[in-house]
Amino acid sequence: MIIDLSDALIIGGIALCFLLSYQAIYFYFIYSPRAKKLGCAPPLIVHAFPLGLPTIFGLIRAWRNDDLLQYLSDNFARIRTRTGMQVMAGQLWLNTIEPENIKAMLATSFKDFSLGFRYEVMHGLLGDGIFTLSGEGWKHSRALLRPQFSREQVSHLDSMRTHINLMINNHFKGGQVVDAQVLYHNLTIDTATEFLFGESTNTLDPVLAQQGLPGPRGVVTGEQFANAFTYAQELLSIRVMAGSAWFLVWTPKFRRSCKVCHNFIDYFVFKALATPMEKDQEADRYVFIRELTKETSDPKVIRDQALNILLAGRDTTAALLSFTTYYLGAYPEVYDELREAVLADFGPADSEPPTFERLKQCKVLQNVIREVLRLHPNVPLNFRQAIVDTKFPTGGGPNRDQPIFVPKGQKVFYSTYVMQRSKDIWGADSTSFRPERWNEPREALASGWDYIPFNGGPRICIGQQFALTEASYTLVRICQEFTRIEVLHPDVITSRKEMKQRMRLTNSASGGVMARFIR
Repeated sequence: MIIDLSDALIIGGIALCFLLSYQAIYFYFIYSPRAKKLGCAPPLIVHAFPLGLPTIFGLIRAWRNDDLLQYLSDNFARIRTRTGMQVMAGQLWLNTIEPENIKAMLATSFKDFSLGFRYEVMHGLLGDGIFTLSGEGWKHSRALLRPQFSREQVSHLDSMRTHINLMINNHFKGGQVVDAQVLYHNLTIDTATEFLFGESTNTLDPVLAQQGLPGPRGVVTGEQFANAFTYAQELLSIRVMAGSAWFLVWTPKFRRSCKVCHNFIDYFVFKALATPMEKDQEADRYVFIRELTKETSDPKVIRDQALNILLAGRDTTAALLSFTTYYLGAYPEVYDELREAVLADFGPADSEPPTFERLKQCKVLQNVIREVLRLHPNVPLNFRQAIVDTKFPTGGGPNRDQPIFVPKGQKVFYSTYVMQRSKDIWGADSTSFRPERWNEPREALASGWDYIPFNGGPRICIGQQFALTEASYTLVRICQEFTRIEVLHPDVITSRKEMKQRMRLTNSASGGVMARFIR
């Protein structure tokens, strides 16, 4: 039977009416009565006819144009509330940038929420690790990994020093224009693999990067692993954007990339498992994977956890350094102040290397890093899904100050990026780069949940001290070697406008950070 166009339009119209009717029936006859029982008031509901499709198309267009974060900021500014419901693809999403609601979701009502479909989306690459698991599996992973990121472990700076100096001496000192973001990605994967496996990918050294490692399923070079890891992350980000249709996003290259990553990691896993305990105890430095073998002998558990940590440790620190380099080039007066403080606290390049404690005590340095993380948090967007009927403390009623009902199954989207730039919270200059704001009293701000660049609650990033230490040390060495940074984005620099940001699993500068480091 052939259906003509008019019949198709009639069928489509009937389906549309059904969906709209279902939403109205659900909200007024199911959601509202259950909300009243918990003493909750209705939140603002943002309608975008039909079925929120304009919002979906706007999100996709913004994502492709590297404008997603600005699109979301504009969206919250338009609806003039920190928490509201929005129809997208026929589903009701609860969106919030309210610190108290985020605190409830991540901390006080932590057990009421899960990661949603994150496990299914990321399992192909990351397996059963700390960032994919929920419940008891996550608790076990956390207990397994937390001791590996104690202050004692992350305060050893020797391996960082080697790779940072290699980057500066081989890539920055020539005075040529470089893409600092690419080099920071190389730096962070080299230092992360050194910390995790005791051997580095050496991507900053073009010769060593080509040396292969005999994995159980063939030889893999550090460069091949880095490229495969980057591609796999890119595809995972598209899966996340696809939402419930994530399973449609798959390519043969993704499968091959996952195999390359697993093969590369397995080389270190089997090597660590084969190392006699007595010989391991004689080792003079800390290696994450060797310590993990003392807790478990399951090679898949070790590989999955190592990949999870590597995912978190590579791109986040590289993004922090990239955005910081941009701001230090765009605001030379800030760089001058930072360099003066570094030389006063740590001396010139030939001085004794800084210690973990002294890095944390350099106030100007830490203020710069805090401000960059405020404007560019590591994971700007995230979501959770309610696993029981629960509620948020605020956002309902005519004044948006009453509790709101969060039913079981409700998807909740939250953005630390939008929250940490909110004028309501941070003042009229909330989008301005101003490190000195961290010298000012913050009593007028929210309860501490207005600034969570490493997330918060039980799932707060366990590697944040490692990331902050590496970024701090790198910036100290740059200040010791160079009098200024010239960032070659003249159309951006002249008016100090925002760089476009490429939002994937984490955030990065769209088009890189082209810079010259001048001695």
